[in-house]
Amino acid sequence: MNIYADNAATTRMSDNALKICQNLPNKDIFFIPDQNLARYIANKLPEKNFIFNDGFCHVHHGIRIADVNKAKELFPDAKVLTHPECRQEICDISDFVGSTSEIIDYATKSEHKEFIVCTEIGVFYELQKKNPEKEFHQVKISQICPNMKKVTLEKVKNAMLEQKQEVILSDELMKLSNLPLEKMLEIAK
Repeated sequence: MNIYADNAATTRMSDNALKICQNLPNKDIFFIPDQNLARYIANKLPEKNFIFNDGFCHVHHGIRIADVNKAKELFPDAKVLTHPECRQEICDISDFVGSTSEIIDYATKSEHKEFIVCTEIGVFYELQKKNPEKEFHQVKISQICPNMKKVTLEKVKNAMLEQKQEVILSDELMKLSNLPLEKMLEIAK
């Protein structure tokens, strides 16, 4: 059994998850932490046996069918764009399902002018910047991850300038911790 960890805060991880799982030689995959992304990928790889973790991103998992249906009533011409960390039933009724970068690419290349976006609100800045002539709608007001909002440019700048926050790890632990990351990057090629 292999372990593959997907960090919901890391956009590229959900981009690579399918490729990595396809390339794993193992039939059994324990996919952590996001059960919704695991189910999405499991549907694309029926030859693999996925073991789902109970974890999920609260923003994506909190989007419900009733929310999407209400948004569709308000914006009947809008296409529904969904991140695969949403529940399966949300993916099933969507016009497009993809990672954050795939959602941005889809909306940018689409001739369509109006979209309902089922993911964290942070993506709206990039969507609007690349597509000022298009409209993007939230499914509901609570599509905000407070943990993602804790990282700001000012905090990053201060951390680099002041170098006060220091995490000290042993060389052995750093080496061991690097192994799964290196393996994931190798498999994703």
